[in-house]
Amino acid sequence: MAIIQIGKPETIGIDPSALRRADDLVQRWLSEDRIPAAGWTIGRRGRMIEPRLVGRQRAARDAPALRRDALFLVASITKPVTATAIMMLVERGQLALDDRVADYVPAFAANGKRDVLIRHLLTHTSGLPDMLPSNEKLRRAHEPLSAFVRETCRLPLLFPPGTRVNYQSMGILMLAEIVHQVSGVALPEFLAREVFAPLEMRDTALGVTGARRERIAGIRVPAALERADWNWNSAYWHGMGVPWGGLITSPADFARFCLMMLGGGTLGRVRILSPASVRAMTMNQLAAMPVVPEEDRRCKPWGLGWRLNWPSHSANFGDLLGPRTFGHWGSTGTLCWIDPDADAYFILFTTQPQEPEGRFLARLSNVVASALV
Repeated sequence: MAIIQIGKPETIGIDPSALRRADDLVQRWLSEDRIPAAGWTIGRRGRMIEPRLVGRQRAARDAPALRRDALFLVASITKPVTATAIMMLVERGQLALDDRVADYVPAFAANGKRDVLIRHLLTHTSGLPDMLPSNEKLRRAHEPLSAFVRETCRLPLLFPPGTRVNYQSMGILMLAEIVHQVSGVALPEFLAREVFAPLEMRDTALGVTGARRERIAGIRVPAALERADWNWNSAYWHGMGVPWGGLITSPADFARFCLMMLGGGTLGRVRILSPASVRAMTMNQLAAMPVVPEEDRRCKPWGLGWRLNWPSHSANFGDLLGPRTFGHWGSTGTLCWIDPDADAYFILFTTQPQEPEGRFLARLSNVVASALV
């Protein structure tokens, strides 16, 4: 298996002075307690800088230092990983993107959802909501993932599929259920066997239980939720492995996934996806949806599971990335982007939840993008 070599910035096309600015910016945020912790790295030309792991293991000001083997709950960066499982099944001829979701999950057809396609789930055009109306109730009761699927199947749509874009975590949930129905195993097992093990991502899992939870960096949650046994830091949430936001990994481990995408679906001698799938996942899929508003098709493009670089504003990704850049962000304060033109990727995991614009993420992204020379 390919080993990701650690490279000196100047030898892999990273400006050392810009890298120092990035380090200084993160350290300032830590000293001002704007973020409790951060783990981040930059990769380029097959190598990466030494991953930075800084801050505290828990959000409290008196918490111990971040562990050198710290793991992070990366929230919605999980979504393109779930999409990868779907694309693997597409390549095997076990499903197609224009198949109806209800063909695999018959109960999903209820309340006018018969015409929702797998493609709609991957592009946030299904008409499903981001979160269930009963989301908090289900979490308080520690309901299993199957209860979320059942509730999603009962929902009416917010709009006809393929006519609008509405970010929808519940669509990603249904992708996981399709993987389950087609492969015969739950998504966490499928990913562990088919993606993480081949890529030797030993610190990555969709759901973590037991003593390994101690390695997960604690997220700063609102005071009202600190004692809730269903928040981001709870055993319940860590263990359930939600397909829209439950991935637990490290910067060094996730770098292997980024390199696989940069390699056209391969890392070393291991192939996870074909170049055709990588191309489809990272091209503007909204361009072929004529009823979707033109502003979304042109200014806020989506691939299959991956967000593309939005030229309309700098939310999360920043202002300086190239036109073929793709990636994702996460509500726990995480960001990942991959720029095939620069042969580079950036991984930033923090434990400070971000507002929708991700201002901290975007500012550091700008510094990192400027470092690629």
